[in-house]
Amino acid sequence: MLPDLSLVLGGARSGKSAFAERLVLSATRTPVYVATAEAWDDEMRDRIARHRVARGGSGWRTVEAPCDVAGVLADVAPDEAVLVDCATLWLTNHLLAEADLDRQTEALLDAVATCAAPVVIVSNEVGWSIVPENALARAFRDAQGRLNQRLAAQAGLVVAVMAGLPLVLKGQVPDIPA
Repeated sequence: MLPDLSLVLGGARSGKSAFAERLVLSATRTPVYVATAEAWDDEMRDRIARHRVARGGSGWRTVEAPCDVAGVLADVAPDEAVLVDCATLWLTNHLLAEADLDRQTEALLDAVATCAAPVVIVSNEVGWSIVPENALARAFRDAQGRLNQRLAAQAGLVVAVMAGLPLVLKGQVPDIPA
């Protein structure tokens, strides 16, 4: 049984998305994949295409929502389980659009709290690296840290994934297939 909100954190290529997918599939509900990536270049277009193929035919309902995750969560049915992958790209999209990050974060947290189905959010942990050399990168790092803290405070389950291994920080992981 998944809590209303689960947060799966990790670095790049840590295995966090694969773990989060297994977590959502363990809920024995219709899985909904909320993709937040935008195709800004050829590499990202290829990456998005690979993700679409990987989920194709697997029973996932995919919704591409680079900015309006809250709107998607408002339309989710109680018999579904939602994976938002990922909060980092969602934040990046809002930061680059010069949106009010506090307002967007509040809207996201409110949408999660009122969502009819359990939500699993994937997010990057970016604070363990060197201090970025430019103001935009520092603003992003700081905003990501604040967002992760807000999500973790609201979550019933928080898992950090490193080298493909889940480390439970809060709550209890339900039985999931390996």
